[in-house]
Amino acid sequence: MEDKITKTGTTTIGLVCKDGILLASESKASMGYMVVNKDVQKVFKIDDKIGMTIAGMVSDAQQLINILKAEISLYKLETDEEMKINAVAHLLSQIMYSRRLYPYYTQIIIGGIDSEGSHLFSFDPTGSCIKEKYVSTGSGSPFVYGILEKDFKDNMTLEQGKKLIRDAIKSAAQRDMASGGEKLWIAEITEKGFKLME
Repeated sequence: MEDKITKTGTTTIGLVCKDGILLASESKASMGYMVVNKDVQKVFKIDDKIGMTIAGMVSDAQQLINILKAEISLYKLETDEEMKINAVAHLLSQIMYSRRLYPYYTQIIIGGIDSEGSHLFSFDPTGSCIKEKYVSTGSGSPFVYGILEKDFKDNMTLEQGKKLIRDAIKSAAQRDMASGGEKLWIAEITEKGFKLME
């Protein structure tokens, strides 16, 4: 089965900053050696102060986005409270783990802000969940990590984080044939909410 799956690629990044969370991706969609689209969104709003990046099989990622949005909405209706980021991360981890024998072929980053602060988590296809200060997923991530490890600082401002993201994605786009595209998507998540910028 593994040999029949068409390889895709991308680069996504998440950063914890002093004043919020940044989630980002480039915009190229590839399938094997073919560029399918140069203007694809890979950063999504899950709730008012929660965002998610996707890398991997798009249909699997879309399914997870829909499930999470529905579960968060249901939780709000039943409790009249916002779901904490840790609870969202635990929920996604359980959903992905339940399919570990036939996994969702995707890597996910979830970030957001709640009453307990800023949180950033990465997930592999079997549901492993790791809390991070910075993280990258996708085929371009090996090229990104060198820059993140060198230049990431605790308590970076959002503007400093955006510059770091631009530098890191530029590096990935130069070396990874599946990364690039016409846009750079950056989501800024602060106490004011979720704001997606091109």
